[in-house]
Amino acid sequence: MNLYLMRHADAGVPRENPLLDAKRGLVKEGKQQCMLMAGVLNGLKAQIDVIISSPLKRARQSAQFVGTEIGFDSPILASPALAPEADYTAFQQLIQQHAGREGVLVVGHNPNLHQFIGRLMTGNGSNGHGGSVRLRKGAIARIDMSRRPPQLQWLIDPRLARTIYASVTKSSRPKTSRK
Repeated sequence: MNLYLMRHADAGVPRENPLLDAKRGLVKEGKQQCMLMAGVLNGLKAQIDVIISSPLKRARQSAQFVGTEIGFDSPILASPALAPEADYTAFQQLIQQHAGREGVLVVGHNPNLHQFIGRLMTGNGSNGHGGSVRLRKGAIARIDMSRRPPQLQWLIDPRLARTIYASVTKSSRPKTSRK
């Protein structure tokens, strides 16, 4: 299985009240990040069979925008195993439930999502602590779960995607000197 882990896109400034913070939606920049990252998934021909999101609004919206843009037509699932307070055991159980799928996209939050990636890759899943990988808002990491321990294939964030897109869309004509 290829596991795609996405941190929700930009949702503005966190709120002090946890109930209000859970209802915080994406800002304009966050929506643009989702469209850009969906373009990355399309460009890399990522096969996504299931999309699972944290129950918080900003993660659900990120999953919905990406899913719509990549042409995903099944329902997007929500799981407390991807909520900010979720633990690694719940995350592992969620991944095991979808082990027969070719591509699974999960959308969650920091700090637990980047810690989950580190623990998956170091093989310290059930005991101790693994490393951590920095995930900017909107970033997507692809992990090959068929390897032991699982292997990070790539990690792309919206900033890098914009840079790549800008470099390949520039004119391909050679510049001519003026005399």
